[in-house]
Amino acid sequence: MKINLKTTAQSLFTAIFFAFTLISCSNNQAKENAEKLNTSIETKVDTAQQKPADAKTILARREVPVLCYHQIRNALASDSKRAGDDIISPDKFRDHIKMLADSGYHTVLPDQLYNYLVFGAKLPEKPIMITFDDTDMDQFTVGNATLKKYGFKGVYFIMTVSIGRKGRINYMTKENIKQLSDEGNTIASHTYDHKNFAHFTDEDWKTQIDEPTKKLEEITGKKVEYFAYPYGVFKASNLHKLKEHGFKAAFILSTARDENYPLYTIRRIIDPGRYSAKNLYYSINKSFNKTKS
Repeated sequence: MKINLKTTAQSLFTAIFFAFTLISCSNNQAKENAEKLNTSIETKVDTAQQKPADAKTILARREVPVLCYHQIRNALASDSKRAGDDIISPDKFRDHIKMLADSGYHTVLPDQLYNYLVFGAKLPEKPIMITFDDTDMDQFTVGNATLKKYGFKGVYFIMTVSIGRKGRINYMTKENIKQLSDEGNTIASHTYDHKNFAHFTDEDWKTQIDEPTKKLEEITGKKVEYFAYPYGVFKASNLHKLKEHGFKAAFILSTARDENYPLYTIRRIIDPGRYSAKNLYYSINKSFNKTKS
């Protein structure tokens, strides 16, 4: 048998070259993974060692846009004029979320926002938070499905009295809430039955705050550390109690923040069903781009 030495040498060289390339790529990937891990660890250590920002510093930070949604459905003739602000059609909701994705927004969750406000941690470019109040089923079937399409995550403020209820409006089940949590969304508190925070009695801190927190933690297996006020209404003299009951931050609507407790009066705006995607983009920039970077 005649052996072609030239061809054999070329084949051997090629095999060695690809082996070397493979090893090199593997080493580079391992290095990149290690660097990412180290960066993650360093960030956690730095955050733990930093002194938390005071209220004045938190208020001076540029606000992150936070959107609020309630019902994602088509409006009915029987709906009141006031209810129209809380209703957005599925088609419009999808258009608005697509606009956010196309405009380069990246969703953030409450822990990220908290670390930014308190420790100055970095956020992705064009951060935005998308929140849902009241536990409506359409937030799961339409809201969550749409967010997933664009790689977005959301915050679901749950009113626990409604879990699993069916009727003119259907509400999310325990299984839905658990799935949202398992998929990386944040489950947070919105009281037991939507009682106005400004009217809380001593007993309400158990029935409207502690018991709903416990129930949500049993469903998700995770701590519940964020709260949204029903109607967006708060009472300044009670804000300190939220921290005492385990909350790291709380969300209002578009009224002014409290100068002493800015973490417990983080602003949101409602995305009304009458808005076009262009209207929403304008509203976000008008409402949240006033404070300093």
